[in-house]
Amino acid sequence: MHWALRICRSIGRVGRESRPFQAMAAQSSTLPVQNGRDAITAGIIIIGDEILKGLTQDTNSFFMCRKLRSLGVKVARISVVPDDVDTIATEISSFAAKFTYVLTSGGIGPTHDDVTFEAVAKAFGEQVCPHPELVALVHRFFGKMDVHCPEMKLAHVPESSLLNYGTDKRTGDAMKYPLVSVRNVYVFPGIPVLMERALEGLGHLFRNEQTRFYSREIYVSADETLLAPMLNQANACFGHHTHLGSYPDWVNNYYRVRLTLDSESEQHLEEAYSFLMQNLHPALIVPLVTDPVARAATDVYALAESGSALGQKVAAALRTMEEALGRFSLAQICVGFNGGKDCTALLHLFHAAVQRRFPQREEKLQVLYIRIVSPFPEMEQFIQATTQRYHLRLCTVQGHIQQALADLKAQQPQLQAVLMGTRRTDPYSRTLTPMCMTDPGWPEYMRVNPLLDWTYRDIWQFLRTLFVPYCILYDKGYTSLGSMSNTQKNPALRYTNALGQESYQPAYLLENEEEERTSRH
Repeated sequence: MHWALRICRSIGRVGRESRPFQAMAAQSSTLPVQNGRDAITAGIIIIGDEILKGLTQDTNSFFMCRKLRSLGVKVARISVVPDDVDTIATEISSFAAKFTYVLTSGGIGPTHDDVTFEAVAKAFGEQVCPHPELVALVHRFFGKMDVHCPEMKLAHVPESSLLNYGTDKRTGDAMKYPLVSVRNVYVFPGIPVLMERALEGLGHLFRNEQTRFYSREIYVSADETLLAPMLNQANACFGHHTHLGSYPDWVNNYYRVRLTLDSESEQHLEEAYSFLMQNLHPALIVPLVTDPVARAATDVYALAESGSALGQKVAAALRTMEEALGRFSLAQICVGFNGGKDCTALLHLFHAAVQRRFPQREEKLQVLYIRIVSPFPEMEQFIQATTQRYHLRLCTVQGHIQQALADLKAQQPQLQAVLMGTRRTDPYSRTLTPMCMTDPGWPEYMRVNPLLDWTYRDIWQFLRTLFVPYCILYDKGYTSLGSMSNTQKNPALRYTNALGQESYQPAYLLENEEEERTSRH
């Protein structure tokens, strides 16, 4: 991996090659003929045994698809192949004949299984040989001139190779290390950060000014089976010019189906969109905020300034958090987070407060997860997803809360304050104040309790008004979550559905707040 770090800041100016390579390049620059005036297409080949074995998750094809689409290029196919010269060569040969551009990712490096250059050469009946400019770069970056050293493998490329130098989008400088291309095949590295930087810097090579893709999304709180007749009608009317996609999501808190519309014509797109909006019942359309974390400060403070009853409680909670931020640094504060509804609201509020106070911060928020015995798998999955969503630093300790805090004090002595999602209806919480020290005999922390005067209904109104993701168990009839051994679905939410089956309403529909914890024992 050290070779990659050496060139991490230097990938991708365009089409520069040494004289011995120029003649071959000139003979091999023909692109496949496309069907249609603007049919600029791409095929992506992901190379690596580790992908096929499930050892590494491919993110490169996702990034390439999004980037190419923004450049007016339609990705027509994605293939994943092993580190085998013949297999790679066959796929490249096939793709190169069908698509305007072929982008490969992976198989570039100094080891035995880095065979992409060899495979590209074989696909076009060429030999692999040292490129003088790449040899010089290997010498510059690695200090090596021995033709047999592992690093020199990076300089051995197909005879007709072009060296494409791009522009670093962050600095505006020309990149110091090129991307190799042969005919219409562009050989990208497999390491995501290198691949992304290369494609960003070389986007002009693929840009299609003749095509622009337009898209719309509609989020619907109904099952696909109910939508199918109307979607079939929409596809029959508009399918010639607009692609309609329907994607169910069984774990989203706010919608059941995401409808997508894609077209190269804005007029055709809007016609199809208007048809759907007119034929969908308004109650089924979810005005979803797709990234509530990024816009947390804007939305939370707007709610706080709205003057509504909930807004006043949000404003009070923010004042408590701002007071804590005035007394303690971020390094001294952590958020108690076990994945429950209250601490989910707490985390979103604190994230908004920090986002507003420190808009340029890079420091991660710290959260404390006190792991209980036999937690719900769904809860653990939600905690991990939340850690990624908010870019958190997660500290996990086990056992009773008093011992867990003692362990935390030993592990992170700099921590002085813990934000808690405690409400007055919680056990032993009626006499608490928004900021108070832990009880005598406990590890010494400032407890920050911004949600003391919030109700069960307040929590749910806050989460669902701002479309904050929460643990899916709350949509399955659970109203208060503990361990799998002491928590059941709340009987107050039980009902019989249209098929005569027993089912449960989501937690936010609980009418009597006093029944919140009746399912805990």
